Amino acid sequence: MRLNIIGLLFGIAFGGVLAASNLHEYDTIHAMLRLDEFDVFWFMASAIAVSAPLLYLLERRGMNTPFGGELSLSRSMPEKHHLQGGALFGIGWAIAGTCPAPALVMVSSGAVLGLVAIPGIFLGLHLRERQQQSDQHVGDGEHRMAVTADH
Repeated sequence: MRLNIIGLLFGIAFGGVLAASNLHEYDTIHAMLRLDEFDVFWFMASAIAVSAPLLYLLERRGMNTPFGGELSLSRSMPEKHHLQGGALFGIGWAIAGTCPAPALVMVSSGAVLGLVAIPGIFLGLHLRERQQQSDQHVGDGEHRMAVTADH
């Protein structure tokens, strides 16, 4: 229950940041994708510039997460399925003008497009789950391996 409350509070804070920076606005995303405005690129770059070195240092020092688990970052070389997934995500992002977290902020701000995007997100998750369960799964299994190694 404690993890759920902490997750909810961080989610609300993250949603506030997205709303304050207008990342839930369809026009903001399309202006970025047309390369008319670079604010979103700077926003993402600053998040990476802050978090990547910090996570690297914390992992290297053997720090534990606030919930007691050892901080261990997964690493993998880019493969074909990463590029395919990134392209598919980018196409969906360009068409809908949103991705999962901003879609929730869209709904909370009254934007009807969020009500269209969220079912699409869940459909994509469902299709990915079905692909993983089939023989056609092309992933490297890094997430599944992490789960089975703990049990």
